[in-house]
Amino acid sequence: MLKEVKKIFILDDDQSVRRSLSMLLGTYGFIVDVFSCAEDFFNAVPDSVTGCLILDIHMPGTDGWAVLERIVKSGVRRPVIIISADKREVSHERAIKTGAIGYLHKPFISQALVDLIQASC
Repeated sequence: MLKEVKKIFILDDDQSVRRSLSMLLGTYGFIVDVFSCAEDFFNAVPDSVTGCLILDIHMPGTDGWAVLERIVKSGVRRPVIIISADKREVSHERAIKTGAIGYLHKPFISQALVDLIQASC
């Protein structure tokens, strides 16, 4: 039986983060699409498309909190992993309570992200 290739969306305003995560996850065989802003993500990825979203919190325009809340309110069952330089425990708790499946502090160990994707997405 063939293993299903997982689709990953990366939404982060930092080009170097998008590029490095895309390269990393590509080496694990994931199909990766990257976006620099929420509007581009929502315009390109209909709710019917499955895949896991790796989401930065602090972005200009629509921030990651608004993106996460929009996904949850829409009823889409898209797993969301938050990545952020914000190390406050309250942000981690908020992410999980709002519906994220994980929260990783930048910089994080690459294997932690891969393990979370493989276990939850």
